[in-house]
Amino acid sequence: MRFLSFLRPLLATAAFMAAASGAYAADFKDGLDFNTVNAPSRPDTGKKVEVLEVFMYHCPHCNALDVPLADWVKKQGDKIVFRRMHLGEDAQAKAFYTLEAMNALGNGMHEKLFRAIHVERNRLNTDQLVLDFVVKNGIDKAKYLETFNSFGVQTRMKRGVQMANLYKLDSVPAIVIDGHYTTSPAVAGHGLTSVPAAHAAMFAVADSLIAKSLQERAAKK
Repeated sequence: MRFLSFLRPLLATAAFMAAASGAYAADFKDGLDFNTVNAPSRPDTGKKVEVLEVFMYHCPHCNALDVPLADWVKKQGDKIVFRRMHLGEDAQAKAFYTLEAMNALGNGMHEKLFRAIHVERNRLNTDQLVLDFVVKNGIDKAKYLETFNSFGVQTRMKRGVQMANLYKLDSVPAIVIDGHYTTSPAVAGHGLTSVPAAHAAMFAVADSLIAKSLQERAAKK
């Protein structure tokens, strides 16, 4: 029985990964596997489909998704433009938008923030704790503070809250496909108890929605 219990999440994951290779949006149900957003327009990303991750650094589910999501994004090649949006207006959200404005989330900084919170147990729940952390990790203190206090960062953070409301997102992690469809491990993986299986379910749905969005963009030319 223990062996079978061990196999169940692996088999579920394999089944969803197999489905992802040949699935289309018609195979998934709106309101069950994904939700359609009544957005005024699609993101201006040319021929590519925008994939927007909505997350929070202190969220353990977002931390668990980070590596699998990065691997999935790499497999999309030039079909998509990938972006992130931090939900909320707390210290971590402001840090994200500050570092994003500085183009300083690369070189492992994004991953370091997750690791600090979830592995090293550094809560990073105040502006000072975040400042100390980023400076320790090579960010220029004066430039960070200048950007942190800028109108642009305040605007980005408030815009993030507005967009989350538009997309009707009340939990993270979630992804928004081309500004018109949303899904998540919880939504696509409804009823699943295995985290890898729920991730695979979301990626299968996302693959189908990307294909659908590419067709919709082509039809409007």
